[in-house]
Amino acid sequence: MTFLLFVGPTLAAEKIAEAGSFVCLPPVAQGDLYRAALRRPRAIGVIDGYFSGAPSVWHKEILWAISQGIPVFGSASMGALRAAELHAFGMRGVGRIFEAFRDGELEDDDEVAVVHGPADLGYLVASEAMVNIRATLARAEQERILSGGSRLALETFAKSLFFPQRGWDALLQGACEILAETELAALKGWLPEGRVDQKRADALAMLAAMLETGESPKPVGPGFKFEWTHFWDEFVHRCAAGHSSGALSPQQRVIEELRLEDPKAYARVEGKALLRMVATNGVGRAAPRLERSDLRASLSEIRADLGLFARADLDRWMAENNLDETALERLVADEAVLNSLRDRSRGALEPYILDELRLSGDYERLARRGREKAGALAASHAEGARAPSAARTIALRLWYFEQRLRQSVPEDIEAFARRHGFRRVADLDDALHRERLFLDARPQSNST
Repeated sequence: MTFLLFVGPTLAAEKIAEAGSFVCLPPVAQGDLYRAALRRPRAIGVIDGYFSGAPSVWHKEILWAISQGIPVFGSASMGALRAAELHAFGMRGVGRIFEAFRDGELEDDDEVAVVHGPADLGYLVASEAMVNIRATLARAEQERILSGGSRLALETFAKSLFFPQRGWDALLQGACEILAETELAALKGWLPEGRVDQKRADALAMLAAMLETGESPKPVGPGFKFEWTHFWDEFVHRCAAGHSSGALSPQQRVIEELRLEDPKAYARVEGKALLRMVATNGVGRAAPRLERSDLRASLSEIRADLGLFARADLDRWMAENNLDETALERLVADEAVLNSLRDRSRGALEPYILDELRLSGDYERLARRGREKAGALAASHAEGARAPSAARTIALRLWYFEQRLRQSVPEDIEAFARRHGFRRVADLDDALHRERLFLDARPQSNST
């Protein structure tokens, strides 16, 4: 059972390992949660995320994940902020920081913001979160280290600092002007043991809540209707394009195996996946505006698929299928709309394609071959390798189409690639190159 967790400076990796079986991802940025949801995890947890330097996680990608039946939790930092904003839609907030934002006690993002180092340095923290300062000062007041007035004065001073400048050294320096000597000395002596890390406590509580969810029945669907808008279309396109580089994920390997094994089977599975997606999300997106070029392309694809290359062949086919000119135009237009919907939905179709393969019984076989291929390429240091030359690319296409598929190379190779799920011809060529390298590396393999 997979739990995906976006975490950085708030919680150390060893603490996460103690809490259970989580796959840790870097602090969340825009698009990361959508791509995580495509992996169909048992639940997604958001602790840390970017406020600047990278676009922040978008509310709508969280809503999309929830609409897919994936529980999304938030706590401690960016997770607490988004959970407070989206708890009415089903995002599950955990901890005192989330509750404070939800109830309006806190409002500013800088309450949870910190300055930290890069991942290879363990996200080393260089400042203190205001929420931790508040929790620590409140505890100091409860334990009679500070008076109520002193606690409030120190909170006000800390809040006045720009968040990268907040820290205990800066606070104690300011306290020299605020506290009496005896109170200041008491605070200095108490701090090493009395300091409260509220973000850490809330993050650990969220991990426990996620594990409890893993033991419970599958959650019911969301209490809202996800609206598929033009902006969401554009977002999905950008995410899909950004996810296409580098080594393939296990899910992408499964789909690539299907595309290479039988392009026609892939087209059938994709069609069923599109129907599944529409059945799940409705048809909230606006119908695309068709240009004459779209209609010509649609008709050309129909004729190519059916071998209707001459006008006489098309006329004969129309007569045999009881189609007049008007009916043919409607059919072509409908096919163009379907093609447009399919093309625009490619980034969102992956989980539905995988579900279709699970239901058909093909998933395990394709996943096994994908793992075998990835292992072989990694062992030979060929993972992510590109075709070395144009001549090699042409040879690969000839081998694949003529020997593997027993057909001629399509005249419009770009159209073939798009129709079978490859965003670019280069992606098809990369897949063919990986396949050939894998077959060549297998002992006594059938290389046809």
